[in-house]
Amino acid sequence: MDQERLRAWIAGHLGCPDLVIEETRPLGGGSIQENRLVRCQLSGETRAFVLRMDAPATIASSRSRAEEFRVLETVWAAGVRVPEPVGFCDDPAVIGGPFALMGLVEGVGLGPRIAKDLTLGGDREHLTEALGRELARIHAAVDPGALPASLAFLGAPDPDPARAEIARLRASLDGIGARRPAIEWGLRWGELRAPPCPAPTLVHRDFRTGNYMVDADGLTAVLDWEFAGWGDPAQDLGWFCAGCWRFGRPELEAGGIGSRAAFYRGYAEAGGRAIDPASVAYWEVLAHLRWAVIALEQGARHVSGREFSLELALTGRMVPELERAILRATAPAAWQ
Repeated sequence: MDQERLRAWIAGHLGCPDLVIEETRPLGGGSIQENRLVRCQLSGETRAFVLRMDAPATIASSRSRAEEFRVLETVWAAGVRVPEPVGFCDDPAVIGGPFALMGLVEGVGLGPRIAKDLTLGGDREHLTEALGRELARIHAAVDPGALPASLAFLGAPDPDPARAEIARLRASLDGIGARRPAIEWGLRWGELRAPPCPAPTLVHRDFRTGNYMVDADGLTAVLDWEFAGWGDPAQDLGWFCAGCWRFGRPELEAGGIGSRAAFYRGYAEAGGRAIDPASVAYWEVLAHLRWAVIALEQGARHVSGREFSLELALTGRMVPELERAILRATAPAAWQ
């Protein structure tokens, strides 16, 4: 990374010619994109930013950094608790590829640690309610009938979000040449049982423990908007509550941190859409299907040689456990 070119771009963007970069280093987390801390001295004060750019290899369902940044700008303006969107650079001459610059938010984002370290996040039921409220704000952030020009890439909402999701998952499987009968079974099950969605909204599509940050007192930011788009709001509720995202705390149905009742209560208090438990349960099954497909894509990044990574290789090895969960969840007895 050419630090002088980066310094010049940030200085020009912020209108601060005396800006000095004090430190740059990789940040933990971000299994699909690359995040780096950029600490700067400007006008007598220190400011820390996060630079987000594409990893050497990514997955097909991830949005571009430009699209992700436009979504971030929109939800920031709507009052969603996210990192400040500082600027976007599409000039590859600066650091070799496009990147987004965001304000650094303090806190911990590692899912297993948040689930197990009770010194983080403050009162857990309050944290769970706060996350429900934040999700309601996300779902209300954009009016599909009055789409701003900056989000034109979203297009029109699909009237059948569940079957559209299944089509995307099938395309992802085909894209990496994966043949997984258990996943195909689950996708067919989902196709036959797809619930209607009267009013699609903006959905995060990765709203879970591990994609938000907390400090000792509570929630500090919702992260990772690379999958955001139109969808059924029940999808985000189901993704957050799915068993695969409870990090060893299966009794805590809301993200491994709190009760489902507290999560739903916060969502309803902030004006979230009416919750249909059957629809949420359906999307919990699809959460396992989608995570299994993403895990296969992550493993393929390693196996292809594009990005050698023990973390990616181990993610691919999670698929059989997810397939077992899919088969159990779609057994006829589970839906009688």
